[in-house]
Amino acid sequence: PRFKLVDNMLTKAFARLDEDERPILHSDQGWQYQMSAFQRRLEARGLAQSMSRKGNCLDNAPIESFFATLKSELFHPERFETVQSLDTAIEHYIDYYNHRRIKLKLKGLAPVQYRTQPLNLPDQ
Repeated sequence: PRFKLVDNMLTKAFARLDEDERPILHSDQGWQYQMSAFQRRLEARGLAQSMSRKGNCLDNAPIESFFATLKSELFHPERFETVQSLDTAIEHYIDYYNHRRIKLKLKGLAPVQYRTQPLNLPDQ
């Protein structure tokens, strides 16, 4: 990766945000995310930067697992003729993954179902 690639990604992300939105941008400790130019752009937009801990691959494990699943279930089995068709397919896949794709680790529920189920706490 070159810094220009990351800088372009940041420009596109900023264009999609409302002026009052302030998400946290999380990354690994790649050199491009540690560059002062990158950090100045975040600061100018009022965004907080979050980085995984040095040498701790477990910090990014959940998203790395998701990307591996996305690639094996969506990207590799298909051929996308345009970036738009890929973008649309990814949007549909993320919706499917969050709302309909069940996981045994989540008691046979989809992630949104699992996270929104009522807590069954014993009466005290």
